[in-house]
Amino acid sequence: MSRPSAPAAWLPALAFVLIWSTGFIVGKAIVPLADTSLFLLARFAVAGVVFAVAALASGAKWPRWREVPRHLLAGALMQGVYLCAGYGAVAHGLSPSVMALLGALQPLLTALLAIPLLKELPSRRTWQGLALGSLGVALVVAPAMQANAPQPVSPWIVLTGILAILSITMGTILQKTSIAASDLRTSSAWQSVGAMLVAGALVSMNPAPAWHGGPALWAALAWAALVLSGAGTWLLLGIVRRGQAASAAALMFLAPPLAAVQAWLLFGDSLGPVQWLGMGVAGAGVWLCQTRGSVRHAAAR
Repeated sequence: MSRPSAPAAWLPALAFVLIWSTGFIVGKAIVPLADTSLFLLARFAVAGVVFAVAALASGAKWPRWREVPRHLLAGALMQGVYLCAGYGAVAHGLSPSVMALLGALQPLLTALLAIPLLKELPSRRTWQGLALGSLGVALVVAPAMQANAPQPVSPWIVLTGILAILSITMGTILQKTSIAASDLRTSSAWQSVGAMLVAGALVSMNPAPAWHGGPALWAALAWAALVLSGAGTWLLLGIVRRGQAASAAALMFLAPPLAAVQAWLLFGDSLGPVQWLGMGVAGAGVWLCQTRGSVRHAAAR
């Protein structure tokens, strides 16, 4: 069987980056329209139904009941805690630029945790790519932070943003464990339930969660549920399962620069020459991390 051409092999990664980067735009847009946890609960519920229907229609094999808690935990971490904490931090005053900068730590954390947990030893080329990616994101985000001084936020809000990054890092690692043997459709359905448990718990703590229904909010929900949680999560899980965890996570480096471009197009936010340079540097870092020979496996103990 012939192997896919290089451009075809990159299409899933390109599609994922383009889709995932819109999460920053959606997160910013829904803050005045709805409680973030309630919005995310609806998003996870719709995505879960879509995955479940797809699995049932295709006759996909569901995980055994004793394996379900692992899928629930992976979804709770990779989507539930990550998005609830990230959206919540932005809603309570943390600058989206700062949140994007914190997100740049995720590939490095994934690479570090993959060493003891997955016995994956990133090569020097991968570390170089991670360093370039971090530099590129910093070049994109730093000017925006200087031009728009962030409002004072408590240290607890900053810690909430860091919690979001730690959560998706652990969720990414879990995707490379035994749950990788399950069908993507059934696993994604259960993971959506895990994310719902986190969002539902947060909604229950709010006596009157806001929901100002309208075309903008419903359009944001449709995009977030069907495209971000649906197609985006599907592509991410597929990329993680097929490749090295650190290399897959390095794709996140392109999300903040692309989000900056989208903010420029949609909201008129200006981009300077340094920011355009940063996007190019981040792209080079991603390319280094995605090339072959970027991983060594530690000897079995």
